[in-house]
Amino acid sequence: MKSNSGKPDGGSTVLRVAPILAGVRRPRWSVMIPTFNCAKYLRETLESVLAQDPGPEEMQIEVVDDCSGKDDPEEVVKDVGRSRVSFYRKSVNEGAIRNFNTCIERSRGYLVHILHGDDLVETGFYREFGAAFEASPNCAAIFCRAFDIDENHGLLGLSDFCQNLTEGSNDARELIMNNPMRTPAAVVRRIFYERCGGFDTSLVYTADWDMWLRVIVNSRARMLNRPLASYRIFDASDSNRLRRSAERLHDGLRFSDKQDAEGLKGFDRTAFNRELVRRSFAEARHFQRLGDHEAARANYIFFHESSSLGQRVQIYLERFLYKLGILGSV
Repeated sequence: MKSNSGKPDGGSTVLRVAPILAGVRRPRWSVMIPTFNCAKYLRETLESVLAQDPGPEEMQIEVVDDCSGKDDPEEVVKDVGRSRVSFYRKSVNEGAIRNFNTCIERSRGYLVHILHGDDLVETGFYREFGAAFEASPNCAAIFCRAFDIDENHGLLGLSDFCQNLTEGSNDARELIMNNPMRTPAAVVRRIFYERCGGFDTSLVYTADWDMWLRVIVNSRARMLNRPLASYRIFDASDSNRLRRSAERLHDGLRFSDKQDAEGLKGFDRTAFNRELVRRSFAEARHFQRLGDHEAARANYIFFHESSSLGQRVQIYLERFLYKLGILGSV
């Protein structure tokens, strides 16, 4: 798929999304909630949505389960959502990104919100996003800031704001080297998915990052400078699992190759990969301090396999100078 055109090609790993058939009654919103072994958080997620529910004529609410084996999200849906929330269970586990695509395929609304089954929306989310889409008819996506929270709802931080997206823009410069967006803090018009495809299944940790770049570059997007969602970070999450195994760094290399091949404006593959190497060294030291030797080893292996001798010497020298107090934190 070339980001210049935004259209998936025949051999692409980007899902082709079929349009809704003519005559089908459509709500404005599709709140699609992907789950996998996270039923303990699903109740709070559903309650945060239902507290803002404008009714079935305006909002589709559906939980899409990726064949959970450790818990039963359907019971939570029956208890909390009753007949208001629909439930769909996949027959086999296909992974988070394919489940995102299933959410898109099953959505009927004009505005699609993919809300992880362990994340939350804050008061006013749908009201403020709805107003933003009305005020920005040329924007295919609206983002907002998000609270980062732990498994007990403790505040860990606040996601960054992209100044370039204050007004509707296709300027993706602030997403070139890192991804400040949180998936529950993003809403995309379904027509964009129909025209440009779903999430790229060749990516894992960076699939959402790739999507946000595509929607900004191929259309326009806007960001609200308010935290209207909460993104949960905890040890058992997919993100942390990928971090421990260094798979998110390997996924970063795949992301880098893709953006370079597609000619993303302003993207510097060498600089991006150099940052991945530095991050792998920092991650290895982090896990070593925690006594997690398996995770430390996985990140050290990435560091040695993905760096040149010159890069390693520079990083080790910087670390040595830091210990001597000559250089600031590295």
